[in-house]
Amino acid sequence: MSIELRHFRCFLAIADTLSVTRAAERLHLTQPAVSRTLRQLEQELGVRLVDRSTHHLALTSEGLRFLDQAALAIAAFDRALRLARGAAWPLRLGHAWSAAGPYTPRLLRRWHEEHPDTPLELLRIDDRTAGLARGDVDAALLRGEVRTPGLVTELLLTEERVAGLAADDPLAARPHLSLTDLADRTLALNTVSGTTTLDLWPPHARPASTVTIGNTDDWLAAITGGRAVGVTTTATARMHPLPTMAYVPLTDAPPVPVVLAWRDEPGHPALADLRRLAREVLREGDR
Repeated sequence: MSIELRHFRCFLAIADTLSVTRAAERLHLTQPAVSRTLRQLEQELGVRLVDRSTHHLALTSEGLRFLDQAALAIAAFDRALRLARGAAWPLRLGHAWSAAGPYTPRLLRRWHEEHPDTPLELLRIDDRTAGLARGDVDAALLRGEVRTPGLVTELLLTEERVAGLAADDPLAARPHLSLTDLADRTLALNTVSGTTTLDLWPPHARPASTVTIGNTDDWLAAITGGRAVGVTTTATARMHPLPTMAYVPLTDAPPVPVVLAWRDEPGHPALADLRRLAREVLREGDR
C-alpha cells in the first residue's frame, strides 16, 4: 500500500477534532472507514500517531511531529491545484486575536489599493501561530514570544497591557491598577493563543484561581459574566469596546511585542510587499 492524500486528510481531521466520530462527519465517511484509513497510515509509517488507550483521543509525540508536516503537504497540494486552474493566489494573513489592532482597516485598505490583483485574506485561527506552522496561512500577526521552529519574525510594535474587567467591577473605576490588585481574583487565561500566564505575577502574589478559555470571545464572556478578570493588551480594548467591559491600564506589567511571522522557506511571492506595508502601517501609528 502507498500513502495517499486521503490518509493525510483523515489524520488531520482526527487531529483537529480529536474524535473519530467528528472526523468521519467532517469527511462524510463512516467511522470504520476513518479508523481503517488511520490504521493504514500508521502501518505504512511504522509509528503510532494517535493514542486510543484512553477515553479521549490524543496525538502521540510522533503524531504531533507529523501533524505540521502533513498540514503543510496538504496546503501545498491544494494551492497548486488552485494555481493550475487559473484561480487567483490570495495572500492569507492569520491572527489569533485582534489582528493588527486599530490599524487593521488601514492595512487592509492600503493593500487593496496597492495590490488589487492579489487578494489579502485575513483569517482568525485560534492557534499559537494562527495556522502558520500548519500551512493554513502565508504569514501571521502574532503577539508575545514566538518559539516555533522554522518561523521568522519581524517586530512591528509593542502594546501596553491592561486589566479586563466587567464594567460594574469595583476596580473598573480606578485610573490604573497593578498586577497585585488582581491577585485575589479568578483570572481568565487563554491557554491556546494568549500572552498572559501566571508568571507575570510574583510567586507570592499570584491570582487565587484561574478559568481556562480558548479564544477572545470566551475570554470576554467569562469577564462580562462576572466569572473572572483578565489581562490583555490595548489592542483588545480598542477592538472590543463593549459597554459591559472596562479596560484599566496596568502600571507594572511588561508590554507585549506584536510581530509579523512567516515560514523560513520560499512562500507567497507577495510576502515581501506585505512585510513592507505592515511595517509602514503599524509603525506610523496614529500619525
